[in-house]
Amino acid sequence: MDLGISAPPSYSLFSIHSDSTREAPVDFLRLGAIIEAVKQFHYRVLVEQDEDGVFVAECPVLPGCISQGKTRAEALANIGDAISGYLASLAKHGEPIPPPIVEEVIEVAV
Repeated sequence: MDLGISAPPSYSLFSIHSDSTREAPVDFLRLGAIIEAVKQFHYRVLVEQDEDGVFVAECPVLPGCISQGKTRAEALANIGDAISGYLASLAKHGEPIPPPIVEEVIEVAV
Protein backbone atom coordinates (compact mmCIF):
# COMPACT_ATOMS: atom_id res chain seq x y z
CA MET A 1 0.00 0.00 0.00
CA ASP A 2 1.42 3.34 -1.03
CA LEU A 3 0.44 6.24 1.22
CA GLY A 4 2.42 8.71 -0.80
CA ILE A 5 5.31 8.59 1.64
CA SER A 6 8.69 7.51 0.43
CA ALA A 7 11.65 6.91 2.68
CA PRO A 8 15.06 8.11 1.56
CA PRO A 9 16.90 5.37 -0.36
CA SER A 10 19.40 4.89 2.46
CA TYR A 11 16.65 3.70 4.82
CA SER A 12 15.82 0.04 5.04
CA LEU A 13 13.39 -2.13 6.97
CA PHE A 14 14.54 -2.69 10.51
CA SER A 15 13.25 -4.16 13.75
CA ILE A 16 12.61 -2.67 17.13
CA HIS A 17 13.97 -4.75 19.97
CA SER A 18 11.47 -4.79 22.82
CA ASP A 19 13.67 -7.17 24.77
CA SER A 20 16.76 -9.20 24.07
CA THR A 21 14.88 -12.30 22.84
CA ARG A 22 12.13 -10.88 20.66
CA GLU A 23 12.09 -8.62 17.63
CA ALA A 24 9.01 -6.72 16.53
CA PRO A 25 8.99 -5.74 12.85
CA VAL A 26 8.31 -2.10 12.21
CA ASP A 27 5.02 -1.65 10.39
CA PHE A 28 5.96 1.11 7.95
CA LEU A 29 2.43 1.22 6.55
CA ARG A 30 0.99 1.99 9.99
CA LEU A 31 3.82 4.42 10.67
CA GLY A 32 3.10 6.11 7.34
CA ALA A 33 -0.59 6.36 8.21
CA ILE A 34 0.27 8.00 11.53
CA ILE A 35 2.57 10.46 9.78
CA GLU A 36 -0.12 11.21 7.19
CA ALA A 37 -2.68 11.77 9.94
CA VAL A 38 -0.55 14.58 11.33
CA LYS A 39 -0.29 16.37 8.00
CA GLN A 40 -2.87 18.92 6.95
CA PHE A 41 -4.13 18.62 3.40
CA HIS A 42 -6.02 21.37 1.58
CA TYR A 43 -8.54 20.45 -1.11
CA ARG A 44 -10.79 22.75 -3.07
CA VAL A 45 -14.46 22.30 -2.19
CA LEU A 46 -17.39 23.72 -4.13
CA VAL A 47 -20.55 24.56 -2.16
CA GLU A 48 -23.86 25.37 -3.81
CA GLN A 49 -27.36 25.70 -2.46
CA ASP A 50 -29.88 23.58 -4.36
CA GLU A 51 -33.49 24.42 -5.19
CA ASP A 52 -34.67 22.94 -1.87
CA GLY A 53 -32.30 25.13 0.16
CA VAL A 54 -29.91 22.28 0.96
CA PHE A 55 -26.20 23.05 0.72
CA VAL A 56 -24.33 20.56 -1.47
CA ALA A 57 -20.53 20.32 -1.15
CA GLU A 58 -18.27 18.57 -3.63
CA CYS A 59 -14.53 17.97 -3.82
CA PRO A 60 -13.78 17.96 -7.58
CA VAL A 61 -10.36 16.28 -7.30
CA LEU A 62 -12.00 13.27 -5.59
CA PRO A 63 -14.59 11.86 -8.04
CA GLY A 64 -17.91 11.15 -6.33
CA CYS A 65 -16.91 12.82 -3.07
CA ILE A 66 -20.09 14.80 -2.39
CA SER A 67 -21.94 15.66 0.80
CA GLN A 68 -24.65 18.03 1.96
CA GLY A 69 -26.05 19.86 4.95
CA LYS A 70 -28.92 22.07 6.06
CA THR A 71 -26.46 24.94 6.49
CA ARG A 72 -23.24 25.88 4.72
CA ALA A 73 -21.28 25.10 7.91
CA GLU A 74 -22.90 21.67 8.20
CA ALA A 75 -22.16 20.91 4.53
CA LEU A 76 -18.51 21.91 5.03
CA ALA A 77 -18.20 19.73 8.15
CA ASN A 78 -19.81 16.81 6.30
CA ILE A 79 -17.57 17.15 3.23
CA GLY A 80 -14.56 17.25 5.55
CA ASP A 81 -15.62 13.88 6.97
CA ALA A 82 -16.29 12.57 3.47
CA ILE A 83 -12.84 13.66 2.25
CA SER A 84 -11.17 12.01 5.25
CA GLY A 85 -13.02 8.76 4.58
CA TYR A 86 -12.25 8.93 0.85
CA LEU A 87 -8.52 9.42 1.49
CA ALA A 88 -8.50 6.60 4.07
CA SER A 89 -10.14 4.30 1.52
CA LEU A 90 -7.57 5.22 -1.14
CA ALA A 91 -4.74 4.49 1.30
CA LYS A 92 -6.33 1.20 2.41
CA HIS A 93 -6.60 0.02 -1.20
CA GLY A 94 -3.13 1.16 -2.20
CA GLU A 95 -4.39 3.91 -4.48
CA PRO A 96 -2.45 7.17 -4.82
CA ILE A 97 -3.67 10.11 -2.77
CA PRO A 98 -4.22 13.20 -4.93
CA PRO A 99 -1.87 16.02 -4.02
CA PRO A 100 -3.39 18.85 -2.02
CA ILE A 101 -3.84 22.22 -3.66
CA VAL A 102 -1.22 24.90 -3.40
CA GLU A 103 -2.69 28.26 -4.23
CA GLU A 104 -2.75 31.83 -3.10
CA VAL A 105 -5.63 34.27 -2.95
CA ILE A 106 -5.00 37.67 -4.51
CA GLU A 107 -7.25 40.55 -3.52
CA VAL A 108 -7.82 43.10 -6.30
CA ALA A 109 -9.61 46.44 -5.94
CA VAL A 110 -11.94 47.29 -8.82
